[in-house]
Amino acid sequence: MIQAATAPPPADGKRLIYLMGASGSGKDTLLRLLRAHLQHDEPVLVAHRYITRDSGGTEDALPLSTEEFVRRAALGCFALRWASHGLHYGIGIEIDTWLACGAAVIVNGSRAHLPAAHARYPALTAVEITVDPARLAHRLAGRGRESTEQIAQRLSRATQAFAVPQACRLAQVNNDGAPESAAAALLTIAREQLAR
Repeated sequence: MIQAATAPPPADGKRLIYLMGASGSGKDTLLRLLRAHLQHDEPVLVAHRYITRDSGGTEDALPLSTEEFVRRAALGCFALRWASHGLHYGIGIEIDTWLACGAAVIVNGSRAHLPAAHARYPALTAVEITVDPARLAHRLAGRGRESTEQIAQRLSRATQAFAVPQACRLAQVNNDGAPESAAAALLTIAREQLAR
């Protein structure tokens, strides 16, 4: 009889990059550009998110129904999960295997969930993508995904302070200019994690 493999305990996250930023700050664009500039042998992986809405092909996400999300959460399929704006978001438990293999892993997270992510991965590096509020408003309006009221709520949340655990490393990458520049800065951070 074959025994099921026991999952290793989660890594401390020393090669985990927890990417954050307001909706519309360009995180998905930066992740696409980063992937395009990776060398073929660089062990940098971008985790996709599970979301209880259709991603519309603009982000690296897999849509799940709320029922399926809850079922997977109960089975322990998520390393990280949170709720925001009436939706559920999750990062698959496979990132623990990737970290254990020595890869640098980038996850598209939530500022509000940073304390919980840091509790699970105390050596992670948090990276906040910053954008000028006027530019952010323009980007959100251009997406056509939210109403004027929803955009106003997102802009209000974008300027609010968020909790950063005392021992958490936090870097900021500004994305007001060409996204290629911000993606290059993010890639530099990822490469630095490989040396840790």
